[in-house]
Amino acid sequence: MKDRLEANVKAALPSWDRIAGNWKQFAGKARERWGELTDSDVDVIAGRRELLVGKIQERYGIITDQAERQVAAWMNEVAETKRRH
Repeated sequence: MKDRLEANVKAALPSWDRIAGNWKQFAGKARERWGELTDSDVDVIAGRRELLVGKIQERYGIITDQAERQVAAWMNEVAETKRRH
């Protein structure tokens, strides 16, 4: 039962592949979420999760774990928005 619940939760989240493949669409949402990111940062990130985490770390002076948690929370927000529409 627990495995099925975890699988359902994972299925509801947008995969990073989807975000990377549609980065131009998601870039604006990322800029809304992390206003300290510049247009240049967003261009350099180009849909690569590890670069997004790194730029968040750099711009906000936080550790990797915090940046990773913020990206995961953002992915949840994106998924929730998609479910509502």
